[in-house]
Amino acid sequence: MDFEKRIRAYYAALRTGEPLGEFFADDDSVVKFGISDRLAGGGAIRDGLRTQTERTTDWVVDSQKLIVYDGGEYAGFSDEVRLAWTDTVEGECYEFDTRWSGTLERRGDGSASAESPVFVGMHVSTARAFR
Repeated sequence: MDFEKRIRAYYAALRTGEPLGEFFADDDSVVKFGISDRLAGGGAIRDGLRTQTERTTDWVVDSQKLIVYDGGEYAGFSDEVRLAWTDTVEGECYEFDTRWSGTLERRGDGSASAESPVFVGMHVSTARAFR
C-alpha cells in the first residue's frame, strides 16, 4: 500500500470507528500529538486511541489539502482536515479546522504481502474552533 492510501485509510477508519492502533509503529519513540493530548510510545498511543474510539461517534474527517512526500522507505505528509465528532460520555459535539503533519515508515520485507506503512510520528493541531 502506498503512503497516501495508508493516510486515507486512517481517515476512513477514524470516520467509521474502526481500531486505529494498528496504523502506528509499536516503538517507544513514536509520538502522537492530538488537539489536546500527547501520547508517547506505541502502547500509550494504542490505549489512547482505543479510549477515543470507545467514547466518540459521528466523526467527520474532511481532508482538504493532503500533500505527501514519498521518500521510498519513509514519507512525510501534511494536510488541512475539518474534524467533527460527538463525545458520548460528555454529550458534547466538537468541530475544528485542524492541521496535520507526520511521518510514515515502510516495514516488512518489501513484498506485496508485507505490512502496510505505519505512522512513526503524527501531529494534529488547531488554530481555532469554527463552531
